[in-house]
Amino acid sequence: MAQEPIALNYDSPTQRWDRFVHVVPLAFVTYSLAFLDRVNYGYAEAAGLSKSLNITANIAALLPALFFIGYFLFQVPAANWASKRNVKWLVFWALIAWGLLSGLTGLLKNVSLLIAVRLLLGAVEGVVLPAMLIFLTRWFTKPERSRANALLILANPVMMIAASLISGFLISYFNAHPVPHFQGWQMMFVLEGLPSIIWAVLWVILAQERPSDARWLEPDSAVRVQGLLDEEQRSMQHIRSYWAAFADHRVILLSLMYMSFSACGYGLMFWLPTIIKQATGDTMGMTGILSAVPYAVGMVVMMVVSYASDVTLRRKRFVVGSMFAGSIGYAIAYMAGVNHFWIGFVGLIVIGCCIYTPCGPLWAWMGDMLPRNVLGESMALVNSAGALGGFIGTYLFGLIIARFGNGPGFAFLTCLFALAGILGLLVRSSHRQAAGFEPIVGDLKPVPEQAAAR
Repeated sequence: MAQEPIALNYDSPTQRWDRFVHVVPLAFVTYSLAFLDRVNYGYAEAAGLSKSLNITANIAALLPALFFIGYFLFQVPAANWASKRNVKWLVFWALIAWGLLSGLTGLLKNVSLLIAVRLLLGAVEGVVLPAMLIFLTRWFTKPERSRANALLILANPVMMIAASLISGFLISYFNAHPVPHFQGWQMMFVLEGLPSIIWAVLWVILAQERPSDARWLEPDSAVRVQGLLDEEQRSMQHIRSYWAAFADHRVILLSLMYMSFSACGYGLMFWLPTIIKQATGDTMGMTGILSAVPYAVGMVVMMVVSYASDVTLRRKRFVVGSMFAGSIGYAIAYMAGVNHFWIGFVGLIVIGCCIYTPCGPLWAWMGDMLPRNVLGESMALVNSAGALGGFIGTYLFGLIIARFGNGPGFAFLTCLFALAGILGLLVRSSHRQAAGFEPIVGDLKPVPEQAAAR
């Protein structure tokens, strides 16, 4: 049987904000740039990408979804590399690659090549989230982890707001001031690929793998932080390999839950600009502003929920509660219909909150349950399931709204969000003894400050 978690002394100078200030911004910027190069496709589609390239409705629904196939394939290998080797150089080359591929999206006019680029973009961006989550687990203790994860995931709504404003502006600007042979959406792709390449250089200079590598952290503090992280691990049930972890019912249920959850989030994310533009008939600039509102509200709510998760260490209630609340949001959007846009927009705001609030507590919940020798690969498996959900949500939601309208699409996602909540309810925070799991033996004691400093 697993031993009860030990009472560690976290009230020490090592809890200061130095690590948040030095570590989290690096992960935040990296993840935000990955998201910019991922979601700007939705704005290009709303601006006429399919019409310009004579893409059929079926291919138009497939193209943004193809990203998730490449994303799915490289999650676990990337996490294994980051766990066993290093995060820094893996992320450096990924930044270079996805910046170039994003730029290519604006240059290509052949649909077959565009399909290949979307697959490759998913593959290289599949590196970033598992690598960033592993990166943060090397720096932050249990009472800090949900906030650290939330600050990482905060890059998502922040970049959605920025992408809404910047992408809408760039498209409008270059449509009004055209560059020869390029439309506004093409220039958007080219220009938005450049920041990732520039950041790659800054990342490799500034990022440090562990506390012991940081020059800005005092040696005693580095030892203390590492001691706390190591002591947390000793209180967990040991798992021999990540294959054994993949057979754990908790990991399986979380994977299925995250698949349904991601289908709901990405289904809206890629098609929100198109939905708003069709419903309001506004310009791309105003469409971008309205598209930013759900993400702005979601950003605030996510930080409040993540703080509460760290204070209470009750991860499950926040994760599952967000799933059911998101289902209610989609139900509001469905019942509002096309004739009551502003009522439906309230539902979209609720959804914008609920596609972000579970993320900080979810990854912290996994970190609380699983030891670090299998945590990275397990998080990658769950995120891989999310990639499949992203494919399902983006492709099927796109097809449904194209053929039947927004209402049936929202009804589809209402059911998926509720399913995610039900699956989350079934997850237990502890597991039974099973093949592949070994008990930790020995007396567990908090590490005294003087011992940790030696």
